[in-house]
Amino acid sequence: MTAPDHLRTWLTVRATVPWHRARTVPLPVGRPVRDGAAHDIRTRDHARSPQRAEGLLAALARARTDAASGTPLTFALLSTWQRHVLGVQDAPFRRHPAYAKQGRERYGTAPDLPARLDACLAEAEDPALPLTARAARAYLDVCFFHPFADGNARSAFLTLTFVLARAGVTLDQVAPVRRVQRRADDPEGALALADMLAVLITGTVRRAGR
Repeated sequence: MTAPDHLRTWLTVRATVPWHRARTVPLPVGRPVRDGAAHDIRTRDHARSPQRAEGLLAALARARTDAASGTPLTFALLSTWQRHVLGVQDAPFRRHPAYAKQGRERYGTAPDLPARLDACLAEAEDPALPLTARAARAYLDVCFFHPFADGNARSAFLTLTFVLARAGVTLDQVAPVRRVQRRADDPEGALALADMLAVLITGTVRRAGR
């Protein structure tokens, strides 16, 4: 018996989440007391592998440059970052089903998945939704489309960072985002991620003294 396709589950859940209810934050945020993403990479990722940290820092810099330049968020853009993340020449969309969470979630395949991911990522620019909702949703899209053979959690994190950077937001801490696993079948958890981003942004502003 084939396991459920949790990508399909996510796409169903995604359409039911009341994203408009996500907490809003005042913008612009301004300069934080520290770059939380870079700090987390230099500590947590470096402890695992200096090469891993080096690649992720290069991808982070590229993602922020792309955000500042107005480059559209697409799978092709994610692929350019993933080359740094994985240290490879090419990072194509996966061709086979993918698994996560010790096999508890399975993400299926279809010829149109890259185009469907692009359509989802384009919604990160929707001005009708709070920034927190758009960033959380794009993060989860990458998690559950699971487009790459490896490094999808890092790709999702870079995507979230890109969406925040586009709005001029740099978090001073990111551990709550990177340490908590999210489920494809959890609409409450999806909205909770958006609200957690609001808490992190508010804390960033407070600690910066503004």
